[in-house]
Amino acid sequence: MSSRRDLPPPPPPAHLREWLDESVVRADRARYLADLSHRSLGLGRLVLLWLVAALFAFGWTFVSMAVMTFESGRGAEYLFGGAFAVMGAAVLALAGYLFVRGARQERRVHQLLCAWVVAGRDPETDARLRAPGRGLVWLAASLTLGALGLWTAFTSAADAATVGEVAYFMGLGLILWITALLGLAKATTHHAWSLRTRPKPPAAPAPPRTRSARSTLAGI
Repeated sequence: MSSRRDLPPPPPPAHLREWLDESVVRADRARYLADLSHRSLGLGRLVLLWLVAALFAFGWTFVSMAVMTFESGRGAEYLFGGAFAVMGAAVLALAGYLFVRGARQERRVHQLLCAWVVAGRDPETDARLRAPGRGLVWLAASLTLGALGLWTAFTSAADAATVGEVAYFMGLGLILWITALLGLAKATTHHAWSLRTRPKPPAAPAPPRTRSARSTLAGI
């Protein structure tokens, strides 16, 4: 069993699975797919995505405060503006690092999900992995966040009085909107992956072959 920090191993190659106990492979597949599914579409993953977005918003707030300070045109306040700019850049850099790290892990989780789902079939386990409820939560939350982001970017920015306020609201709305798009992409990707877990319909029997009249006459 893998730890919370370590990802499950990839499935053994097909030529090795033929020599392994089928029940063991099925049990490993069910356990690892359940772990990977929660890592990919769990509510904790949604909270982490929103926390990274909040960190981006926090850093953008410092940058906007720097712009507002520079707009005042007072010499003493340029020092505060520079400090705000440095803090904003540091927070944005940290948020970018966490985002890239999470994206790499998310890519690895998706690769393992696709690899394990074709390692066998278990209708009972696969039905639970589709998780339509969690997918709907991601979809509804992302749509709500996207609407809030669009409202912040356009409505709030239209009421702003200074360039710094416009930059703040436009940037904040963009962060919310991009986060919503990432959530929608996650829900869509999971739905596309869940289609691979559905049992394949049985192949239709081939129609019986009949001899044509020409071939029958040719054989006379």
